[in-house]
Amino acid sequence: QLQLVESGGGLVQPGGSLRLSCAASGFTLGNYAIGWFRQAPGKEREGVSCITSSSGGTYYTDSVKGRFTISKDNAKNTVYLQMNSLKPEDTAVYYCAASSNILSSSRWVPNSYNYWGQGTQVTVSS
Repeated sequence: QLQLVESGGGLVQPGGSLRLSCAASGFTLGNYAIGWFRQAPGKEREGVSCITSSSGGTYYTDSVKGRFTISKDNAKNTVYLQMNSLKPEDTAVYYCAASSNILSSSRWVPNSYNYWGQGTQVTVSS
């Protein structure tokens, strides 16, 4: 059974850090592009970061550049999202997703991804 499981969310003060994990089972995560998305209440799901399967290239939406870092550990079949300098506007449910064939034009499009995790809540508040 193909599955993605996120973990690492929680409550953090502004300026703090969290590291999210996305563990894959039933498939080799390194063969897929992995995206991190987030969805705040009343808002659409938005792409945050992506790492490609082939070159391992990394991409970030403008609002998180310089603060978030995506990485993968193929041996652990896990992708991470290190989030630093967190802001209240980063509050959302964060999802990881896997795509077997992602195009550069569609890396931020949720429908481009085949598999999704259940999400983990990140709350940034004092």
